[in-house]
Amino acid sequence: MDKLSIDGGVSLEGEVRVSGAKNAALPILCAALLTPEPLTLSNIPRLNDVRTMQALLGQMGVKAERGDGTLTLVAATVDWPLAPYEMVKTMRASILALGPLLARCGEARVSLPGGCAIGLRPVDQHVKGLQALGAEIDLDHGYIDAKAKRLVGTTYVFDVVTVTGTENLMMAAALAQGVTTLENAAREPEVADLAECLNAMGARIRGAGSDRIVVEGVAGLHGATYAIMPDRIETGTFLTAAAAAGGEVTLQGARAGTLQAVLDKLAEAGAEVVADADSIRVSRRGALKSVSLRTAPYPAFPTDMQAQLMALMTIADDTAVITETIFENRMMHVQELKRLGADIEVEGGTAIVKGVRRLTAANVMATDLRASACLVIAGLVAEGRTTIDRIYHLDRGYERIEEKLSALGARIRRVSEAGGE
Repeated sequence: MDKLSIDGGVSLEGEVRVSGAKNAALPILCAALLTPEPLTLSNIPRLNDVRTMQALLGQMGVKAERGDGTLTLVAATVDWPLAPYEMVKTMRASILALGPLLARCGEARVSLPGGCAIGLRPVDQHVKGLQALGAEIDLDHGYIDAKAKRLVGTTYVFDVVTVTGTENLMMAAALAQGVTTLENAAREPEVADLAECLNAMGARIRGAGSDRIVVEGVAGLHGATYAIMPDRIETGTFLTAAAAAGGEVTLQGARAGTLQAVLDKLAEAGAEVVADADSIRVSRRGALKSVSLRTAPYPAFPTDMQAQLMALMTIADDTAVITETIFENRMMHVQELKRLGADIEVEGGTAIVKGVRRLTAANVMATDLRASACLVIAGLVAEGRTTIDRIYHLDRGYERIEEKLSALGARIRRVSEAGGE
């Protein structure tokens, strides 16, 4: 099992290009199930989750071919509309195959999902929404069994805001008969990116990016060529790392408009942030100021950036109050940050972070994807050598993070279990 070794205390300088968004790529990969024609995607990140999704689609009969910076998927026939537990348990985004399979094949059998242990993320909204579209669904021995001769448009109001639920129903409704209106829909940029891809394939979707999405069903979709949006969470992670370590970093291919809440908090903390159409530059020369935050659905501060900002606040001048409202178990990184010398107390879903003068290196363990990124940021500023174990979490969502940070001057390397690099 690989580990990361980080010698902290070095400022970051230079430029790095943002990879494609994992959370946009995964539903868009599933969108290939909706058409027998080729879907050619560019800016696909090379991540474990993407490889897992590609393998899952391949098991269903989807052919994949890598080109020069592209991935072409062809679902000419879907041989096996099944997402088995063995694959779904490693990546809960596999639930995104449910809507497309049901719409295209009239049936689907998808295991209830697994993924990061950051709390309950129930799929009841997926099930209720598909039932509203006319599907017959049974829960059988840990599987969702769904059938429908033809889905029929409806109006569905989500009980809670759910990104994957919105995406699943939007894909299913694209081939439904009639018009579907999704109320209280997720507004995340990744939802809008999926809608743009579906529209490029011939779907008729409007309102994506707002809380009301209208889908006019069509008889069939065709192939398309589409570029995945840049990853706003990777963008935010690198910006936060630069603010923590000091120096000046420019992220190329970034979209500032997709993470304004994060940029505002970094500026409030004392970083200088300058954005243009295709890049963001961040620098910090002075002391960090403590800032408090509360996670909430987009466009508010994203839960996927909570851990990274907490790492930043551990070395700020005062006290920050960080409240997590999305996932009930997303404070597991606190104990690991305390091993590095952070002063943090947790009360329910709120962490009180008192800034310390310095962090000191230690051996720590990643507990989930974003906690991994949090520990990398902490390791960059800690005195001495920090070793981060269980970085397979990190590889699910960050493409070559150690190479990108090394290019900015960080002293970071990947070490295999046997001791080699």
